[in-house]
Parts: sequence; structure tokens; C-alpha cells
Amino acid sequence: MTIRQLGYDEYNGKRYKVEVRSNKYLSIEPADDGFSVEWIEADNEIVEPLEDDMLSEWLDNPVAYGAFEGDVLIGFVEGFLEAWNNRYRISNICVFDVGLRSQGVGTALLETILKVAVDSGARMAVLETQSYNSKAILFYKKNGFELIGFDRYAYSNEGPEEHNMRIEMGKRL
Repeated sequence: MTIRQLGYDEYNGKRYKVEVRSNKYLSIEPADDGFSVEWIEADNEIVEPLEDDMLSEWLDNPVAYGAFEGDVLIGFVEGFLEAWNNRYRISNICVFDVGLRSQGVGTALLETILKVAVDSGARMAVLETQSYNSKAILFYKKNGFELIGFDRYAYSNEGPEEHNMRIEMGKRL
């Protein structure tokens, strides 16, 4: 496996499709004067399709790196410096083939973008995931990220019932 920078012109807007699979979700519920946060085992495996564009138009001067097996792109990471608050936003990290996950591909991509973040002078790296994406949340925690915020209704008015809430995670650099 090799990691190399992806050209903006070649990868801007390129579509990708993956599946998120999880057997638990992070429950965030109002409690007393705050919120309770706990893992809940799902009754059935949660399977969520995800389709998105690489290097989307909303990103501000993004950079992206790909993990390659030969000439085959097996995963990527992208991010950019949020100049207004000097944080580095990791906007996407993805290993396409479920069978290649937990094989070090995501770790290599994350280490690459974190080095870019440090070199940019950012004070912190931040990213977003969903409350049902337990594997991503645990992966980020293992790599030094912590829960820094959430939005129970970011994606729909049924976010809590659908176990699909926005989780913001961060790591000081």
C-alpha cells in the first residue's frame, strides 16, 4: 500500500459509495441539567449506505490523499484548514472495501492528514461522524480524538429515534 496526494482536477466531484455497518450506536439523551451519553446495542445490525463526492465544492482549499494498492484507489482522506478558527477540518476519511478495514489503511490515511494539519499550524483537528457509526467513533477515539459536540437534529427531526445524530470529535495538535 502506498499513500499519495490526489490531484484536485482529477478527483474533484468523483463519486464514491460505501456501506457503514454497526451493531451499536451512541445514544445522547437529555438528562437532568445536561445529557447522558452511552453505547446501546442495536436490536439488528445497522446498515447505512453512504454516497458522496470527493473534494466537494464547499471545501476551502482542500487537500486529499489516497491509499493505493498498485494503481487501485482503496481509500482516501481529505481536509482543509478552517482559517477563521485555526482548526483543521477532516472532511472525509474512507476505506472503500469493508474487508480492508482494520488493516491499517485508515490509520495510514489519518496519520497523513494529521501531519498536514500540524504542518499547517492548526491548533486542533476536527471531524464529523454519525452516532450509529460506532466503528468510526471507536477508531477516532483510539487515535486520540474525543467527543467535542453533537447535534441531535442535524440530519432530520427524527435523528434521536433513527440513531442518526451528528457527532463532532476533535484532537488537540
